[in-house]
Amino acid sequence: MARRGENIYKRKDGRWEGRYKAGYDANGKAKYRSVYAKTYQNVKERLMSLKSVPVKHEHSGRLTVKELFEEWMSAVKLKVKISTYANYRMKADKHILPAFGGIRYEKLTTKMLHTFIEDKLKSGLSAKYVSDIVIVFKSMAKYTAITHNFQNPLANVVLPKAEKKELHLLTESQQQQLCHTLMDENSKTSLCVLLSMYTGLRVGEVCALKWSDIDFEKSILTVNRTVQRIKSMSSDVATTISIGKPKSRSSMRQIPLPTFLVDMLNHFALRNDSYVLSGSEKIIEPRTMQYRFKSILKKANLPSINYHTLRHMFATNCVKAGFDVKTLSELLGHYSVETTLNRYVHSSMERKAECMSLLKFVV
Repeated sequence: MARRGENIYKRKDGRWEGRYKAGYDANGKAKYRSVYAKTYQNVKERLMSLKSVPVKHEHSGRLTVKELFEEWMSAVKLKVKISTYANYRMKADKHILPAFGGIRYEKLTTKMLHTFIEDKLKSGLSAKYVSDIVIVFKSMAKYTAITHNFQNPLANVVLPKAEKKELHLLTESQQQQLCHTLMDENSKTSLCVLLSMYTGLRVGEVCALKWSDIDFEKSILTVNRTVQRIKSMSSDVATTISIGKPKSRSSMRQIPLPTFLVDMLNHFALRNDSYVLSGSEKIIEPRTMQYRFKSILKKANLPSINYHTLRHMFATNCVKAGFDVKTLSELLGHYSVETTLNRYVHSSMERKAECMSLLKFVV
């Protein structure tokens, strides 16, 4: 029986066989070869080694955008996280390949790409999302230029400029109102919302948090995994839950906990390896946590905000409390302080008024 999506089979003679794409013939048709081993793991390791080598084409000029995308995807699959690969796959299948898949790559022009961008923007997609789509296309084009020595038609494509939307944070009184509601509810869900408010945990990080990640003696919380729903590589289901490492290497971090949070955690603490949010080995996904958070906001009679806004509020409150930006950046798991300042620090009108009141008229 074949292992789904891997092209690995167990033969009648007891050996395992793995098939891989070895190149293309003069007509652009893919050529396949096989490797054999006594165990599934040995075949898988040999396939991974072979697939990391770009396939060669006897006549690259006949290749279509779709064929080159499939080649690039096979190469990049071994280098990125499964969630990143799924994101590339979705953008290619949903947007890029329907528009360009059947076109010979050498026929692509910068003008065609700019028309594509305009059409996507007119369809209602945000400039940020369209930019993300084009960046995937640019990555494939860069790979193709290096591997096949093609000219890169996307090198001079201009990305649409995304407008920076003003993020609406809860006011200080609204945050107090939210905290009162969370304390009254006194549940594992409300506990995890408070954790995000006072540590800046992302929704995927708080859903993947286990009791074993919290050192109660040292009052330190360790972030070493995240959970997210991604596009499935199987045809049986559209999406699947993925539990893996955080967003980046810098996102794997330790956060010292204030005393009041340790006291709250101790109230629910289970000295085992269960998830904090569920209290069991069952994972609760971010989408469910988002729904629960919306329900809490409604119960507190507060405006609807995205769960990620809690992270922004944490950063803004830390700056107001006097945190230096370097420390805050490391607590948030950012690679650079510029990310912290540009994306996560917001000044309310009240704060602006406070700052302006410090000015004195010199006479």
